[in-house]
Amino acid sequence: MNIDDVIERDQDRTGGVPVFFGSRIPIEFLFEFLGDNQTMETFLDQYPAVSRDQVHRVLGASRDLLLTSRT
Repeated sequence: MNIDDVIERDQDRTGGVPVFFGSRIPIEFLFEFLGDNQTMETFLDQYPAVSRDQVHRVLGASRDLLLTSRT
């Protein structure tokens, strides 16, 4: 999975903050929701511009990055 298909960083549009592709919703919001014990359903209800597939792809890309990175 190519991370550039999942998120975008546009200095002019979002100040370089990683957002869900095609939106202005920061990826960080998803992790804050999940870290606060809120569900993906709650996140999707709060941010209808983000699709379930996008959330799954961001989580999958994050997993892949974590599992393939070396310290």
